[in-house]
Amino acid sequence: MYVPKTNPVTAKPAPSLYETDFYGWTQAQASLLRDRQWNELDLVNLIEEIECLGKQQRQELRNRLSLLIGHLLKWEYQPQRRSRSWLATIRVQRRDTLRLLKDNPSLKSYLEDAVLESYQNSRDLAMGETDLPKQTFPLNCPYNLMEILDDCFYPGEPSELVSE
Repeated sequence: MYVPKTNPVTAKPAPSLYETDFYGWTQAQASLLRDRQWNELDLVNLIEEIECLGKQQRQELRNRLSLLIGHLLKWEYQPQRRSRSWLATIRVQRRDTLRLLKDNPSLKSYLEDAVLESYQNSRDLAMGETDLPKQTFPLNCPYNLMEILDDCFYPGEPSELVSE
């Protein structure tokens, strides 16, 4: 598909395919890579997008940990409100976090930092969904990595929901 380098009416650079049709741009870049047309690649944008993919994986890990730890806090500090929904969220987030780490093993080196970076969001989630005072929840994550990812770990009192 031909895209003029400048708009003949305004003499301004014409928008690139990257700017006007991102999906089309990705398909064109994939085709150029397959055909080994190295000189035709949009290297500037291609490099940027590849870097963004890595950042997205780190963000995905932080998001999953935020939800998981937030629900562990709710589970521990509001036992009277435990529900199958909370249990399901904990289980799904653990499973999805472990799958993300399996698919992206180099993220394991970032895991400790991800927990630290996620904890404030976890704490905010627990405060917002329990209406418990801020000081109820520790300033630092009370769980270690092994506990967070252990499918048998449920903080606080045992619950009949876990054994179902």
